[in-house]
Amino acid sequence: MQGDGKNRLTVDIFGQQYRLSGKASVNHIRMVAGFVDDKMNEIANGNHRLDTAKIAVLSAVNIADEYFRLRREYEELLKILREDANGKDIEKS
Repeated sequence: MQGDGKNRLTVDIFGQQYRLSGKASVNHIRMVAGFVDDKMNEIANGNHRLDTAKIAVLSAVNIADEYFRLRREYEELLKILREDANGKDIEKS
């Protein structure tokens, strides 16, 4: 960790080296980079004619889709929990 509170490390994503820095732990940064690398390799293995830029964009679209689906599920779960908590508050009254 540097004096600015950021962790810095070099990671390999789809055969390229990237120097990443952030306040997240080194393990978290490695996990994120590994996730992106895995997704790019998954896309590349299914589409051998795509260039790296297209693989990167398709990977980003897939990751964004997954993120929005999970966010929607999270919000639905929060709504259920709030409704359940409100129902219990009413029963106690």
